[in-house]
Amino acid sequence: MSDFAFHELDGSHYIPQKVATSAWKSTDISGPAVVGAVARSLEVETGVEEMQPTRLTVDLFRPVQSEPFEVRTSVVRDGNRIRVSEAELVQGGETKTRATLVQLRRAENPAGQAWVPEKDRPIPPRFIGETMPELQFPMYFTESSGWSDDMSAHQNDQRKAYWFRPIPVVSGEDASPFQRAAIVSEGTSLITNWGSEGIGFINADLTLSIARLPRSEDLGMQADMHVEADGISVGNTALYDRDGVIGFGAVVAVSNAKRQIDWSSRTITAEGVETDGRNA
Repeated sequence: MSDFAFHELDGSHYIPQKVATSAWKSTDISGPAVVGAVARSLEVETGVEEMQPTRLTVDLFRPVQSEPFEVRTSVVRDGNRIRVSEAELVQGGETKTRATLVQLRRAENPAGQAWVPEKDRPIPPRFIGETMPELQFPMYFTESSGWSDDMSAHQNDQRKAYWFRPIPVVSGEDASPFQRAAIVSEGTSLITNWGSEGIGFINADLTLSIARLPRSEDLGMQADMHVEADGISVGNTALYDRDGVIGFGAVVAVSNAKRQIDWSSRTITAEGVETDGRNA
């Protein structure tokens, strides 16, 4: 189990750790730390073993500060084939994030065959035959640069991919397959909006849709679409493990051009925190 986690638990409160710091502002926490917390709470408090967590939608409408917060959950619909639950991330008496989880009962696939997209997605060659170690830097891919953990090598206008083994949401617990999928999928905004001058869009939401849970502890995603106009962008990615694509991530984002992040000028430490105090 990793010595690092996004949060400590203190009763019902999540206590953000240094590794959770946001790249946009050093007093806020990152999207993966937020999404991981609501995904964990929804899974732990409303999950049903016989059902597949199929869609997680997180509305990220207020920044979450690096201060204690709670995630409050409730079940909206508890049916035989579908279960819908909601979560509110509350900090300082204010709702900062809302989320919805849809779970569907597993069953046999219907007869017949349907079209599927390309099956092969890139995996770093060094990790094809072995699991990525804990706290390994994320690996990024572009056609011109191949795989590396050097973000400056991938600051271009090419299609990007990402491979990562996420750290736990809370210390003392391993991240579940669902939590790992949620954490990795939050990088959809990064992978789809990252261009030749860095990333100048900040996502207002995340939707993760999966047909099955990841089977490997490390997993990846690859950009499939990006459209931007008038300071608004939409993008989606394919999320995949070592056995293939498991689902998709999708985001809508708004321009944050005045605070654009230039990854070529950022230095990341082993804890994932930059030397200037900000986090990737």
